[in-house]
Amino acid sequence: MRDAERWTPSKYVPHRGRWRGSRDAAALGVGSRLTADRVVACYEAALPAHARGDLLDLGCGTVPLHGLYAPHVASVTCVDWAASPHATNHIDTEADLSQPLPLADAAYDTVILSDVLEHVPEPRLLLREIARVLRPGGRLLMNVPFLYGLHELPHDYFRYTRFALERMAGEAGLEVLELRATGGSLHVLADLLAKHLARLPLLGRPLAMAVQGAVSLLDRTALGARVAAKTAERFPAGYFLVARLVARR
Repeated sequence: MRDAERWTPSKYVPHRGRWRGSRDAAALGVGSRLTADRVVACYEAALPAHARGDLLDLGCGTVPLHGLYAPHVASVTCVDWAASPHATNHIDTEADLSQPLPLADAAYDTVILSDVLEHVPEPRLLLREIARVLRPGGRLLMNVPFLYGLHELPHDYFRYTRFALERMAGEAGLEVLELRATGGSLHVLADLLAKHLARLPLLGRPLAMAVQGAVSLLDRTALGARVAAKTAERFPAGYFLVARLVARR
């Protein structure tokens, strides 16, 4: 990872011994805090068990997950394209993820693909390329949105159901180890409402934070957990996936 010593937290930040979405509006929109909190919690739980060896961060942007995975891996390679809307200070290799990756076969033990697959016009090609550059038994960790607004236009192409993710992973030779929703109906509604409220003058941002805060508090209760699990079956906010490369024959 280029200039690793200059890396600083951006989208995700440490807070009281855990990680959460940044409360700096310049790093993360006020209306996106609840979603970011839910997503980073998935990575925080999964990375210690699955990240190892040589890690490849595809579509890395500002490398927001570096602080979470760095303690678990031996090396980090960052890849993004030159037209990325995010700062590219840490990119090692520039590449168009809709094309074959300029990387060697079986070169990595772990691949991160966070909030990226929806922006790639050839997702099946990318997943096959990820399988190619992974070593046998290597892990892919990724998240995608589902019931979520369009973003980074015009490069927002797809939304994936859990069934599409399972099918595409299998076609690429990846065995799904974990696949779960990053939220249910209340998280979707809170995200949409907060994003709209945040655009209003004066009281918009405080109201957006209040809506998300209320749902976040509910999440900590048994009732909130049950509602999230039940509604996520049909109205998922997004998905988090861990997959393993099946040994090549």
